[in-house]
Amino acid sequence: MRALSLISRLATLLLITLSLALSPLPAQAQGTLMDTYSTDELLDTGHQFFGSVSQGLASIVERAVSQFGQPNAYILGQEAAGAIFGGVRYGEGDMYTRNAGQRSIFWQGPTIGFDVGGDGSRVMMLVYNLPAVDAIYARYPGVDGTAYFVGGLGMTVLKRGDVILVPIKSGVGARFGVNVGYLKFTQEATWNPF
Repeated sequence: MRALSLISRLATLLLITLSLALSPLPAQAQGTLMDTYSTDELLDTGHQFFGSVSQGLASIVERAVSQFGQPNAYILGQEAAGAIFGGVRYGEGDMYTRNAGQRSIFWQGPTIGFDVGGDGSRVMMLVYNLPAVDAIYARYPGVDGTAYFVGGLGMTVLKRGDVILVPIKSGVGARFGVNVGYLKFTQEATWNPF
C-alpha cells in the first residue's frame, strides 16, 4: 500500500513538473519591453547620432530621465516639417529595444497654431512604458514650441495612455511659433498626415 501511495505521489509530482515546464513563459520572455537603457548608453548613442551639435544633449537627456525614469526603447531618425499656421511633419527612422531588437518606423502628423517656417531635424526619441513593440503604432498628441534660425537642440513630450515619447531634435532651418498636433507612427511610409 505504501509503495502505491509513493508511486501516486511521484506521478502527481511528475505531472505538476511537466505542466509547469510546458506552460507559457512569463510575459517578459514573450516580448514585453521591460529592459531599459541607462543614461550613459543614451548619451553615447546621442553623441554618435547628433555629432558636433550635441553640446546640450547631456542636460536634455538628464532632464528627461529625472522626470520619466529610464526609457525601454528609443528611436533614431530624420524629420522634415513645414508650417504656415497649419503644417505637417514627416519622419522615418529605426526603433531600438533590448528585447525585440531594431525595426524601421515612420511618423507623420498635422499641426495647427501660430507657427511659420520649415526645418529638417535629426531626432532621437526616448520611449517610456512601451508594453510591446506594436503599441508604438498610434497617435501621440502634444504641444510644440520652436524658435530658431539655422539650428537648435530641443525637447518636447508626447503622451498616449501610459506611453510617453520625448523627441529630442537637432534642427536646421528657420522656424518660429507654437503649435498643437500629433504624431502618428506607422510601419510603412505614407503621405497622409492624418
